[in-house]
Amino acid sequence: MQLEAKNLGFGYHKNNWIFKQISLTIEAGEVVGLTGNSGCGKTTLAKVLAGYEVPWEGRVKLNGKAGSVSGYNPVQLIFQHPEKSVNPRWRIRDSVNEGWQVDQELLYRLGIEESWMDRWPNELSGGELQRFCVARALSPDTKFIIADEMTTMLDAITQAQIWEVVLALAKERNMGILLVSHEEKLIQRICERVINLEAVQKNCESEIKDFNTQQGGVFVTQLE
Repeated sequence: MQLEAKNLGFGYHKNNWIFKQISLTIEAGEVVGLTGNSGCGKTTLAKVLAGYEVPWEGRVKLNGKAGSVSGYNPVQLIFQHPEKSVNPRWRIRDSVNEGWQVDQELLYRLGIEESWMDRWPNELSGGELQRFCVARALSPDTKFIIADEMTTMLDAITQAQIWEVVLALAKERNMGILLVSHEEKLIQRICERVINLEAVQKNCESEIKDFNTQQGGVFVTQLE
């Protein structure tokens, strides 16, 4: 399984490109970092890769096939701000089960309490709500996770707990992960290689490879 972007270009206004000629590949089971200064297009690229936006040029291919996804999207995007990712008029139980029936074991592993399920989004903290967004994205049909500053807003303990679960499931299921982040310690801890979006756009050497990472295990101190 492979997620591939070939010569992608996109913008929000006519003749105002956010990026052009972006090509990258993420393999199943691989953890890749995506870095670059604020405003360079990382979140926009994440949206295009996950199908939230249609590229102006180029293609996104999943396992060699391009085209729109019908039904559950095997490329799941988790945003930094969970309150923007859930329907405020739905109780949490309805939101988290929107794409698939989330199993109790996963909820337990993410530290989600049963009593939270019947609450409204505004009754939960940011960390509690983000746990639900992560659970919702981790369907057995998910092949790639795009984590756009997924744990940046969270305390170190919660960050570690969420990443422990995500990395363990990625290993079990051979899922690929694209981590969009400014957090150097986190990137160095879990990524096998890093793509610098600005370097790609300038046709420079774009990757830092062969990080000496050791995935798994508690790494709270790495995130503090």
